[in-house]
Amino acid sequence: QVQLVESGGGLVQAGGSLRLSCAASRSILSINSMGWYRQAPEKQRELVASITSGGSTNYADSVKGRFTISRDNAKNTVSLQMNSLKPEDTAVYYCGIFVVSRWWWGPGTQVTVSS
Repeated sequence: QVQLVESGGGLVQAGGSLRLSCAASRSILSINSMGWYRQAPEKQRELVASITSGGSTNYADSVKGRFTISRDNAKNTVSLQMNSLKPEDTAVYYCGIFVVSRWWWGPGTQVTVSS
């Protein structure tokens, strides 16, 4: 079993920044698929950013140039630095990892961007 806990969400004005962190209950050193996803009201969950064990990253077009994903294998954490936030970034953000043949999710953290 894997437990994930997100932190760092909150309310911020448009143009502001937030940093989300996700702590895993196990070593992430060998985990290749890790990422941040978000779900806005009445919308499907979507990929925001992902990072491989080798450090390769992938971003949704809507956040490219504004968000940066990173991982710290020593601390078993994955983070998402979000800059130049927009009202359309408002959503519940989830940390997800793929291990033992399934996806594991944290409970999510709310990010609200006011205009």
